Amino acid sequence: MMKIRIVEERIAELYSQQEMRCPVHLSIGQEAVSAGACLALEARDYVLSSHRCHGHYLAKGGDLNAMMAELYGKATGCSKGRGGSMHLVDLNAGFLGATPIVGSTIPIAVGTALGARMRGEDRVTMVFFGDGATEAGVFHESLNFAALKRLSIVFVCENNFFSVCSPMEVRQPVGRPIVDLARAHGIAGHQADGNEVEKVYRLSKAAVDAARAGQGPVFLEFLTYRWREHCGPNYDNDIGYRTEEEFLEWKERCPIKRYRERLVSEDGARATELDTMAKRLHEESDAAVAFAKQSPFPEPREMDQGAVPA
Repeated sequence: MMKIRIVEERIAELYSQQEMRCPVHLSIGQEAVSAGACLALEARDYVLSSHRCHGHYLAKGGDLNAMMAELYGKATGCSKGRGGSMHLVDLNAGFLGATPIVGSTIPIAVGTALGARMRGEDRVTMVFFGDGATEAGVFHESLNFAALKRLSIVFVCENNFFSVCSPMEVRQPVGRPIVDLARAHGIAGHQADGNEVEKVYRLSKAAVDAARAGQGPVFLEFLTYRWREHCGPNYDNDIGYRTEEEFLEWKERCPIKRYRERLVSEDGARATELDTMAKRLHEESDAAVAFAKQSPFPEPREMDQGAVPA
C-alpha cells in the first residue's frame, strides 16, 4: 500500500511538468484493494484492470521502472511508450493488461479464464473494475457466461461511489448493493470495507481458493474512495459533486494510516521501521522517475511494430 501511495503521489507532483503526455487516473485512497486482493494470488495467476490501474499493476509485481517510463512515453516503457498510464502490461508478472474503455476488460478476463480452462492450466483470473462498469451490458453477459461455465475467475469491483462526477443515486437504484447483481447471476458475492486491507485479503484469499478449487466464479465488492479528481493529479472537492466534509471523513479512513496504527499498537511494529520502509520506497520511486526521464523515446520506424514486449 505504501509503495502504491508513494509512487502515485510522485506522479501527482510531477504531472504539471508536462512531460507525462497521457491522462492519469490515480488510486490514492484505494490502495488496500489492490494490495490485499493481489496478495491472495499466485505468481501464475492473471490480472486485468481498467483505466485506474497503477495499483493493480504494482501489486501484481509489475516493473516500476517500466511503468514510469510508460507514463513518460519512453521506449523502455511496459508498452514501449505507446499506451501510457491506461495501457499497462507485464506478462512476466501475469498482468495481462488494462484498457480505458469502461467494462471492456471484463469479457477479456472471462475469455482468459476460459482459455486457462481449455488448456488445463491451474490459474485463477482476477479482473478489477469500478462501480460504473457494472452498468454496462457486457458486465452482465460476462457474469452469466462465467457462471454457466463455472470459470476460475474473481470479479473485483472497487466501488468508490462515483463514475467521473456522477454519484450512485443518479445511476443505480437506491438500496440495491452492486453485489446483488452478481448473486442474481448465480455467483457467490461478498461486500466489505475496501479500506481494511486484512479484510480485503481474507475475502480475496477465500475467493481465489474457491475459484481454483473449481467452485466457480466469485464476486467481491469493496467500498472505498478516491481522494483525487477522476482524471488528473488535483483535488476537485470544490466543483459540486462531492463535499469537502465527505472527503475529510473518508481521508480519516485512510487504509495506510489505519494499518500503520494497528501494526504499531497491536503487533509491536516500530514506527522507525515503517519510516525506514517509506524512505526506501521514496528512493525507489525517485530512481524510477530518473530512469524514465533518461530513457529514449521510441523511434518513428518502430510505429508498425508490436507494442507489447514478447
